[in-house]
Amino acid sequence: MKTIAIDFETANEQRGSACSVGLAWIEDNRVMRVEERLIRPKTMRFSSFNIAIHGIRPEHVEDAGEFPEVMDEFAEDFRDATMIAHNAAFDFSVWRACLDQYRQSYPELRYLCSVKMAQKVWPHLGSHKLNVLASHLGLTFAHHNAAEDAAVCAEATISIARSLRVETIGDIPAMIGMRAGRLFAGGYEACTCRKN
Repeated sequence: MKTIAIDFETANEQRGSACSVGLAWIEDNRVMRVEERLIRPKTMRFSSFNIAIHGIRPEHVEDAGEFPEVMDEFAEDFRDATMIAHNAAFDFSVWRACLDQYRQSYPELRYLCSVKMAQKVWPHLGSHKLNVLASHLGLTFAHHNAAEDAAVCAEATISIARSLRVETIGDIPAMIGMRAGRLFAGGYEACTCRKN
């Protein structure tokens, strides 16, 4: 089973303004590869609020590819993969908004939300933000760098699988009453969790 954690940073408040993507591949319950790509948004409007969060400025992305070109590099990886994002509702709305903007169809994949998983498995943590999970797991990282965020999301998911004593990440949803989200040619289904 292909499992890849993904994280987007955006140039402004518009979901279709992805300016960076980070990916972390999980194999045999280990992070095996981490990649980051800068993305030139279709509309080059960067808000000072977003720049303050991730530090990416217009001049950093002027030579980068636009969304379709950047994501096409990984199209084969995404096909039939299980994707994970920390707050998947945000990252997958960014992905969909960018694809919609370029009138591209959605890839076929399943996705899980590591925030929802962490809330179920570690309810004692006051917050389930990525930096809180990183510190709970003893990890240090540069928060709001897409590659580092994706890697910590992947590590947190691996730890969740360990806590639940399941063999694969694909076994997590059944243990916690989660229904995986899906992207497919005609649309999407959100990732949801049963209330306790």
